[in-house]
Amino acid sequence: MKKLSLIVFILLSLNAVGQTGCTGLTTAFKSYDQAVSTVRNFGFSFKDRANTAKSSWIRGASYYSCDKRSGFLLISTDNETYIHANVPISMWYQFKSANSFGSYYSSNIRGRFQLRLAR
Repeated sequence: MKKLSLIVFILLSLNAVGQTGCTGLTTAFKSYDQAVSTVRNFGFSFKDRANTAKSSWIRGASYYSCDKRSGFLLISTDNETYIHANVPISMWYQFKSANSFGSYYSSNIRGRFQLRLAR
């Protein structure tokens, strides 16, 4: 019985390690502004930014994840910040290495991975 309890404890511990950092994160956002503020201020275990200085219209890009598999992508322009949910981390890395951030965003992200607001 002790061996079984120990095995269960170890498995639960390993599972908890894979799900770091998102306890308490609400995803029932009432507005996009609330979503952007919450994501920017939450203590994600993985945060990354892209240097968008070479872009003619994307002023900032950041990625936030709990599990390093998928997460939130924020794209800032002169007038707006766009938020996308459930973006695979592989897509984030492809975005960061793209020759044109705007072209990659338009072809692969815009219109997909839309954040749904709570009703």
